[in-house]
Amino acid sequence: MTISSALNAGVAGLNANATQLAAISDNIANSGTFGYKRVATDFESMVISSAPGSGSYSAGGVRASTTRLIDERGALVSTANALDLAVSGRGMIPVTDSTALDGGGGNGSMMMTTTGSFYPDANGVLRTSSGLVLLGWPANADGSIPVLPRDTIAGLQPVVINTNQQAGDPTTEMRLGVNLPATHTEAGAAGTALPLSVEYFGNLGTSATLDVTFTPTVPATGSANEWTMVIRDSAQNGAVIGEYTLLFDDTRESGGTLASVATLSGGAYDPVTGSLALTVAGGPLTVTIGKLGDPNGLTQLSDSFAPTSITKDGSPVGNLVMVEVDEGGLLIATYDTGFTRTLYQIPLVDVANPNGLIALDNQTYQVSPQSGSFFLWDAGDGPTGSIEGYTREGSTTDVAAELTHLIQTQRAYSSNAKVIQTVDEMLQETTNIKR
Repeated sequence: MTISSALNAGVAGLNANATQLAAISDNIANSGTFGYKRVATDFESMVISSAPGSGSYSAGGVRASTTRLIDERGALVSTANALDLAVSGRGMIPVTDSTALDGGGGNGSMMMTTTGSFYPDANGVLRTSSGLVLLGWPANADGSIPVLPRDTIAGLQPVVINTNQQAGDPTTEMRLGVNLPATHTEAGAAGTALPLSVEYFGNLGTSATLDVTFTPTVPATGSANEWTMVIRDSAQNGAVIGEYTLLFDDTRESGGTLASVATLSGGAYDPVTGSLALTVAGGPLTVTIGKLGDPNGLTQLSDSFAPTSITKDGSPVGNLVMVEVDEGGLLIATYDTGFTRTLYQIPLVDVANPNGLIALDNQTYQVSPQSGSFFLWDAGDGPTGSIEGYTREGSTTDVAAELTHLIQTQRAYSSNAKVIQTVDEMLQETTNIKR
């Protein structure tokens, strides 16, 4: 009957608008929740077929469906915590539930979120106040990231930061810029050896020195422009690790620069890079003395002995003072000696249909058949955006728009209630006919 269908349509309208009211209330309640994705409600009509021109119509009613718009991005809000993370663009941060870790369940199942405020707990595990644990790929000892599968969570581990950790950075490269006095290789010069000591840092953060002596060759007449350079390692009790004969150019075009380097013992001289391949107690050490004709390396000019530029990498043992995540997802530790080291890489998770993800508590999501399988990207590569530190993502709720929808929903609900009331009155009239 058409009256019964009208009653059913009114009831369906009440249910549909009640669903929309629930979604609106959830959106408004979470207008201040970081990372919240608003829920949109769509109405779909239901049609009961009837013969054309039959003169009667049966109301099918309405059906409500809700969709969480996970692919919408909220405004980024600056904070003071370096480990407040948000994704600028596509992709999500991998996390897991701390209860799985605390219960000995390994890494647990991977979830994902677009923002989180992470702090180290008593064990150094980075987690949020709601118990979400940050996942990442641990770096190798040299700071490089190993090659790991991108379609599985097998390589992901909870990010652990020991706030009391110490680390050293051994010296692997050194550059010597030293001027040798040209007058010391002239006939009648004293031929006194000139000493130079340069500090470097060993594998255990200990300090050692390269002791370099420059001995001039003094000819009977004229100028030799030749020196013998001997390098000793204090960590090997002063053992000689390199001995070289240096000949300097005295032409107008390249006067004072290296003309040739002859290896007497130790690591060979590479004329392409201008470096010596030395071996100290802790391993290989590259010492750059300059290419042939290079005025920025060893030179022989005037009458003064002067170290013009000595640089090296490495540092002594330092204490951890700061941990930050760069836009590429690299978690970098900074020590009070100025040394920095990459500890982890935080990848970004991407799926084909973000709106098909399963929504969980605390603004987290899981893969579903509707979302498609996931892939782990380096932040900034492929379709993904960047990871921003000192940042939280705001809610996507527009309170003004939700209040407008609230008024419209209230009126629609009242109108459907009026339909039911009218149908009830009409049925009452129908009942009264028999009396």
